[in-house]
Amino acid sequence: MKLNQIVLFIFVIAAVCSCEKVISVDLNSAAPQLVIEGEITNTAGPYQVKLSKTVNFSNSNVFPAVSGAAVKITDNTGAADVLTETSPGIYITHTLAGKPGNTYSLSVTAEGKLYNATSTMPALVPLDSVTLERTSFFNNKRTYAVVNFQDPPGLGNYYRFTEYINGIVVPGPFLIEDRLSDGKYVSRTLFSDTSNVVNGDKISIRMNCIDENNYSYFRTYRIVTSNDNRSASPANPNTNISNGALGYFSAHTVQTKQVTVH
Repeated sequence: MKLNQIVLFIFVIAAVCSCEKVISVDLNSAAPQLVIEGEITNTAGPYQVKLSKTVNFSNSNVFPAVSGAAVKITDNTGAADVLTETSPGIYITHTLAGKPGNTYSLSVTAEGKLYNATSTMPALVPLDSVTLERTSFFNNKRTYAVVNFQDPPGLGNYYRFTEYINGIVVPGPFLIEDRLSDGKYVSRTLFSDTSNVVNGDKISIRMNCIDENNYSYFRTYRIVTSNDNRSASPANPNTNISNGALGYFSAHTVQTKQVTVH
């Protein structure tokens, strides 16, 4: 199910349940919208911007690529990079370097319309370690990853965590803000379905320090999809992209740590 149709579907169900009159809605009437997914990180490029289109409710869960667009990224230092389309809908950088503290601006011209977005890469907050928490309830055993790090003083730090078990992504994302933990040492359990984890399995955690706009995007995505990780793009009511496009543009830091279950 496409995520923008999920929102509409939930709204329709609520409306039907709250009144006696039956409302008929054509779920195939939504006009396709551009979806932009772009990332700049503190690791070496090239970086990628993906362009696609939403599809109607009854269509297959395949989002058509958007080719022939003009895509450019600049930063506050004056650096600029015109991206090249290397495969349908996939545009990559050439010389741009991601750096914490820099602000990056994305410009996309596609099908006669101009779309813009900006994102500032936060400072890197070190991920100290990943440890394990084990629970047992009626012989139902669970092993959860715990992320441990020092939140710096000052509100406005936002974190996104992605968990992998033996290289397979666990539905998420896991999000933390420092509204209640400003300046404190954080040990947060990432609760997920780990019923099949056994000794020898490797749990990897990727930590991203993200800006407030992208925290809002992924928080909304998590709520709308109920941890369904099939596609992040179409459900994006809080997007930082202009002119009616869906998706996100994020400049963030990346670090990964791994722990073996034993």
